[in-house]
Amino acid sequence: MKYSRVLLKLSGEALAGNRGFGIDGELLDKIATEIADLHKLGVEIAVVLGGGNIHRGVAGATTGMDRSTSDYMGMMATVINCLALQDNLERKGIYTRVLSAIEMKEVSEPYIRRRAVRHLEKKRIVIFAAGTGNPYFTTDTTAALRANEICADVIMKATKVDGIYDKDPMKHDDAVKFDELSYIEVLNRGLKVMDSTSISLCMDNDMDIIVFDMFQPGNIQKITGGEKVGTLVTRKD
Repeated sequence: MKYSRVLLKLSGEALAGNRGFGIDGELLDKIATEIADLHKLGVEIAVVLGGGNIHRGVAGATTGMDRSTSDYMGMMATVINCLALQDNLERKGIYTRVLSAIEMKEVSEPYIRRRAVRHLEKKRIVIFAAGTGNPYFTTDTTAALRANEICADVIMKATKVDGIYDKDPMKHDDAVKFDELSYIEVLNRGLKVMDSTSISLCMDNDMDIIVFDMFQPGNIQKITGGEKVGTLVTRKD
């Protein structure tokens, strides 16, 4: 395997499927199966889940809600998604741990970096909940922060398309896909694959990002095996 420890970033919307909200149980099972298959190969896996299928902090703020309050609601939404993923994985016989940045001792462990690393070393799947625990930070930034803290080899950013394009391929037939980009190119072009804070954090710490289609079966195994899938964001000399 090219990568022995990975952080998988999933949006909350990925769990909603075509319904657009809530959790699609069938889709959740497919995602969990992909993660479980990778785990069986011995790869250490951490997961960061968004909460946009239940509540989006920015969207709430635009309706007049206090931004901090709305963001905390979004963090609670991620916990719901993390528990759903944990349940599905454990029904497949895989040990998991949910570590929350906001203490909820009845349903999760508090996030402690050394504890997270130890769980990974014991081949448990670690699911990071409640974002960074602070408002004004996205789960993309959480993924960049946690990946660096646990010394992951790469961030695998799951999307609905097969990489990064110069414009939305869902809306434009002439959209051009990039096979590789530098962090600076992503920032200068204003590509919305991840927010600028997360890209900058990865750039400062040389943390590679691979953007790929999660709904193409076997993609995460291909990536960890070294195959070129999706778009790589890395430092270019």
